[in-house]
Amino acid sequence: MPAPTEKPNLRAVSSPETAEAKDVRAGRPYIFTGRLISSGLRRSASALVLFLIDVWGIALAVYGALALKEVYRGNFPVQWGILWKAEVVWLPFLALVTALVFSRAGLYGSRETRPGFPRVLSSLAVVVVVTLAFAVATNQPVATGSTFVVGFFLASICVGTLRWSYDSTTREILRAVGARRVAVLYGSGARVESLSRALGRDGPDIRYEFVATVDSPQALKEALVQYEPDEIVADGIHLTEDELVSLLDIAHRRGVKVRVAPTTAEVLTHQAAYVPGRAVPLFELRPPVLSGADWMLKRAFDLLVSGVVVAGGLPLWLLIAGLVKLTSSGPVFYRDARIGVGEGEFRLTKFRTMYDDAGERQTELEALNEADGALFKLRRDPRVTPFGRLLRRFSIDELPNVLNVLRGQMSLVGPRPLPIRDYKQLEPWHRKRYLVLPGITGLWQISGRSDLSFDDLVRLDFYYLENWSIWLDITILIKTIPAVLARRGAY
Repeated sequence: MPAPTEKPNLRAVSSPETAEAKDVRAGRPYIFTGRLISSGLRRSASALVLFLIDVWGIALAVYGALALKEVYRGNFPVQWGILWKAEVVWLPFLALVTALVFSRAGLYGSRETRPGFPRVLSSLAVVVVVTLAFAVATNQPVATGSTFVVGFFLASICVGTLRWSYDSTTREILRAVGARRVAVLYGSGARVESLSRALGRDGPDIRYEFVATVDSPQALKEALVQYEPDEIVADGIHLTEDELVSLLDIAHRRGVKVRVAPTTAEVLTHQAAYVPGRAVPLFELRPPVLSGADWMLKRAFDLLVSGVVVAGGLPLWLLIAGLVKLTSSGPVFYRDARIGVGEGEFRLTKFRTMYDDAGERQTELEALNEADGALFKLRRDPRVTPFGRLLRRFSIDELPNVLNVLRGQMSLVGPRPLPIRDYKQLEPWHRKRYLVLPGITGLWQISGRSDLSFDDLVRLDFYYLENWSIWLDITILIKTIPAVLARRGAY
């Protein structure tokens, strides 16, 4: 774990740079940047062409299998038109199954990550089995088992040959137009020079063009701004854990992919995905970001749910507001300074659960803190009102957080925003959690909440960042309900 450094002051938190910070998933949406638009269009076009090639190859195989069956039975002359009608009936179903199975197998992925011929064979076998099962289940007139076997072998030949032709042709076109993968090399010494030579050579894939070699985080920041590379290739031999954390933080903030050339020991002890034709195996560390359509869906979901909570829950809100006023003096809402995305400050809105002088009594209670790390928690906090304790037990006090969601300061799901007092005690490695919008709920809430250590909570945040998807958000929201009802770790 990196050693603690000098804690930042509050003015740094509210600087103009951080005040304009956005969730990294929304800051550089995939579909709105020119370079990424062209990359996305190329990838989509490649996937479409591959799909058409697969359907064409399967159509040829089915037609050939039916024709061979007719020849074997001695039906001369062969009724080619009748065979085509039989194929047309099944081709839409075969195309759908092929698209689903091949997509699941990664056969429409990028050139360098796309599996080879063995995966094509296994996927075609699945297509055959699914088609046969569907035909039997729906009492469709099907050919004999031998026709399916012949069709499988013909499809293997046709699809495999067409895909090989496509890869070979497009590779030569890319070389002819001078396509390059722009990258920054991170490291120093003879090992870095060797990486540059090995990855810079022409191979079966687009070669790297290293625009800069840097050996410090500051130099890396400058290179990313100046060159806007596609990725960073780092030497894994001399890369310490602290340097790797810093490198990933810098790269992920700009949405740049990181690849690490492993040591021999790492290759032997990790299951590395080897890129065929590369002289050096590379581990890929992608930015913790799913942007574009997923992000827009997440934001639309946030706005819809928050709007429903505000409008539909208005009678409950009014009841709670009245009880807060009746049971203690002070405002209904409590607006607390919190640190959000990009380490910028915002005001979190909650129902007030403490007495008016709670802030003034914070210092005298610090010695009684029951939480480790940066958090401050007391199971029997004397500042909490009796009604406030009830609200906290069921997290009802956090309902007004949806107002922050509507303002774009928070999301329904994300890392929990910390008070400034807690933020100032963070270590540098904790700060990756501020890449995305904070949330009302998250993995903290469904994994033990206040019963976990602070470092465990931060690791949950990191897991969320690395594995984020709209479906993970929905899963967390669903699991939050029983967690709140069970009152696990809430006080």
